[in-house]
Amino acid sequence: MDEIKPPPRSRGIYLLPNLFTTAGLFAGFYAIIAAANEQFVTAAVAVFIAGLMDGIDGRVARLTGTSSDFGVQYDSLADLVSFGLAPALVMYHWSLSALKFDGSVMGRVGWVVAFLYAACAALRLARFNTQVGTVDKRWFVGLASPAAAGLMMSFVWAFADGALGWSGEELRYVALTVTLVAALLMVSRIRFWSFKGTGEGGAKADKVPFVVLILAAVGIAVLFIDLPRVLFAIGVLYALSGPLGWLWQRGRRSGEATR
Repeated sequence: MDEIKPPPRSRGIYLLPNLFTTAGLFAGFYAIIAAANEQFVTAAVAVFIAGLMDGIDGRVARLTGTSSDFGVQYDSLADLVSFGLAPALVMYHWSLSALKFDGSVMGRVGWVVAFLYAACAALRLARFNTQVGTVDKRWFVGLASPAAAGLMMSFVWAFADGALGWSGEELRYVALTVTLVAALLMVSRIRFWSFKGTGEGGAKADKVPFVVLILAAVGIAVLFIDLPRVLFAIGVLYALSGPLGWLWQRGRRSGEATR
């Protein structure tokens, strides 16, 4: 008796996760256009929307069984635009371009650092693609590009809406520092918690400690107090968590070695 084979899955379903990827790509592209038109809050929000789409497309692909090599590569290219080029250009138009008022050399420093951020995002994405399946899923090696983009755009959003009274021109050296730090953290070997489970195999692979759910609920509630400033605070704390964790581990190992 011939084995009954299940009907082939419709190829049209593969469109679903790629639609979310395309939406994220559009949001990143729109952020660049908005920044060129000096709509900086809109540009920052667009990058956050791209981050939301980036989180959804992979989940949809796994839930529907439509993961593919094409989808992985397309997602990576879209991420380069949304979390590499878009944040760099938004930050440049909002603040780094004002470095030209401090001389021609500083003007070049502004766009060079913006390019450095975009290049580091590309390097970070390339390294991630080559390490999938070989690293502990609990950790990111280097600051993930969506997190780096979140730090950059929350900084822009926190001040571009005018609530704090400082302009991008006045904050140009702070913006230079934020951009440089975000770029270097992406290509560093420092580990950042990925919020992706316990690292165990099987059914426990995607489980997280119960306290994480409590903190997530508290975080969502706090966001509504002052969304842009709270997002910036979260971005700074997460960016600091990696270097501080590295220093703590280094100090602990040094203490054990001297015993």
